Amino acid sequence: MVGNRPQFVKSGPVSEALGKAGIEEVVVHTGQHYDPELSQVFFDELGLGAPRYRLEVGGLPREEMLAALRPGIADVVATERPDWMLVYGDTNSTLGGARAAAESGVPLAHVEAGLRSRDLSMPEEHNRIETDRLSQLLFAPDKRSQAILESESVDGRVEVVGDVMMDANLRLAPIARERSSILERLGLAAGSYVVVTLHREANVAEPRLSRILSGFDRLDEPVVFPAHPRTRAALRGQTPRGLTLLEPLGYLDFAALASQARVIVTDSGGLQKEAYWYGVPCVTARPSTEWVDTVELVANVLVDDDPDRLVEAVAGARMPENRPQLYGDGHAAERIAAALYASRPK
Repeated sequence: MVGNRPQFVKSGPVSEALGKAGIEEVVVHTGQHYDPELSQVFFDELGLGAPRYRLEVGGLPREEMLAALRPGIADVVATERPDWMLVYGDTNSTLGGARAAAESGVPLAHVEAGLRSRDLSMPEEHNRIETDRLSQLLFAPDKRSQAILESESVDGRVEVVGDVMMDANLRLAPIARERSSILERLGLAAGSYVVVTLHREANVAEPRLSRILSGFDRLDEPVVFPAHPRTRAALRGQTPRGLTLLEPLGYLDFAALASQARVIVTDSGGLQKEAYWYGVPCVTARPSTEWVDTVELVANVLVDDDPDRLVEAVAGARMPENRPQLYGDGHAAERIAAALYASRPK
């Protein structure tokens, strides 16, 4: 079950590992990201198998999307009769799949289980908690996540496997830098610019959006902003000086751009850890994060929507000299496939 950019990236290594383990996979694309540049381009660039089902529920508010997903997923389950429902992360698509699995009696496996920001104002936090409670098999990226799940007394079996996005990152980031000409097209030199992404509903609404933009206006470096369609609509022509606004990028162009930035400013969960793996310091426009280790190491600084803190954090952003490996070793997908194969009906 996939629906947005990070899930497409995560699903690539898992799909490959499932195939090698002899496990048939039926891909369901919910349509949560329905814009071609946020959806189809990832299937094309990453060589993902075409989804067997497309539910086309993109653009709906959370509760409407969850309601719209229910009959579509129920029909898929009735037709395919799967042994497992596999969901990724913390999106509305994740929770929709989890609820459908529970209602149909299909065992549920959750990739990225146990992450917590402790911020219940975020819909994603509610999605994570409920999905973990419904899951029979919980794939945690690290021991911190495992401990959280154990403290919550979840019913399912917890396995620490690492992060499947790291699997993709290790394989694809070098390819992206080799194949993409994005820096040349934009006239940028590696290490000389700031990459920005903003897409969370709270950050593209006022007054938060104007506060964050006022911080960008005070930065002394070029700022490159590939804008999510929702963000572009909210900007209404507001473009701080020195900011280059782009259409959404494909995976390879974006990976090449982000991995060679001096700093990344984002409200994305996935990009915080990708920045760490790239060795690029991150500034996060949120009051909290589920990727706590990156903050503890000062590789990632939380600034919420405070423009003064944003400017200060970007100016002072540095990666720690001794950067420990976080969130696995690049073999998470293999462990997930092995666990699912071992748990198959006999």
